[in-house]
Amino acid sequence: MQQGHDYAPVMAPTKPVCEPGEFVIAAAFADHGHLFGMVSNLLAAGATLGYVYEPDEAKANKLLALDPAAKRVDSFDAILQAPDVHLVAAAAIPNLRAGIGIRVLQADKDYFTDKCPFTSLEQLEAVRQVVLATGRKYAVCFSERVQNEAAEHARFLIEQGTIGRVLQVIGLGPHRLSVNHRPDWFFNKVAYGGILCDLASHQVEQFLTYTGNQDAVITMARVANLANPAHPELEDFGEYSLVGDNAASAYCRVDWFTPGGLRTWGDGRTLITGTHGMIECRKYVDLARSSFVDNTVLLVNDTGEHRQSVTGKVGFPFFAALILDCLNHTELAMTQEHAFKAAELSLMAQVIADRARV
Repeated sequence: MQQGHDYAPVMAPTKPVCEPGEFVIAAAFADHGHLFGMVSNLLAAGATLGYVYEPDEAKANKLLALDPAAKRVDSFDAILQAPDVHLVAAAAIPNLRAGIGIRVLQADKDYFTDKCPFTSLEQLEAVRQVVLATGRKYAVCFSERVQNEAAEHARFLIEQGTIGRVLQVIGLGPHRLSVNHRPDWFFNKVAYGGILCDLASHQVEQFLTYTGNQDAVITMARVANLANPAHPELEDFGEYSLVGDNAASAYCRVDWFTPGGLRTWGDGRTLITGTHGMIECRKYVDLARSSFVDNTVLLVNDTGEHRQSVTGKVGFPFFAALILDCLNHTELAMTQEHAFKAAELSLMAQVIADRARV
């Protein structure tokens, strides 16, 4: 049965966007399994894995197996000092990600971290200043969009005007807890930052993407531990609402209550209402079908009702675009301000929810 912490979908682009050896990356701190998908998709887009730093033998070998060109180094400093490294990809314990990123930026390299990119607003502000000083990228893998074909297809439909102007986004992000497979830091609030800071950063990022907002006001935020008293610092349920500058709104729910009978790690869905239609993304499973179906997009607009299965048809264009951004100093994959704003709003929601809970 699939678990969320080892979910790492890979989609090869039509063709690599750079020559072999032109864009060398390093991988480090595989504290979350998302790193393997991040690296694999960069390799599929043309990157070369040059170096791996990971103290755990099994994780290091798994990374090294992704590219025969890769070599293991015994210190993170060796990566920072390597002159051929363009970008460092990492999925460290969440509260350590900002500090690692600052070191990468100050070593004149771009940084690509798993979400959540920060666990406090103070970390965000510190990184903002370093980005301004260095001109390097602090990229974030919001995988529930950039590694999901249904979510990316919805973006294309919206950009084409298929449902008119987006009015509301409902984002649902249930996850399987897999309590016996989690490391100790997973249950430490200081380490993971809170459920809205962590899981809900995906939903904030999608709201900004689909509505075209650059900012929003949080109108409600709540977190709780509803069913896991043995782990008092775990937040197993979180929700928030917000309204963007253009009046589009969102409601998002994240939780650790995926039931054991589901064939995948979570029934993540996004529902998008526009002035001339609606979209539902059934990202990871289409419930109660005899065969496994993911990446299903349901669309209704003035032309009728449409069911679209997009697995293998959309790909993950973010990764090719990120390589080109790093090489050409552009912002095609995701702007720096967009990544920071998604993190900022999820952090602000977490602060509001924490205060209300106290």
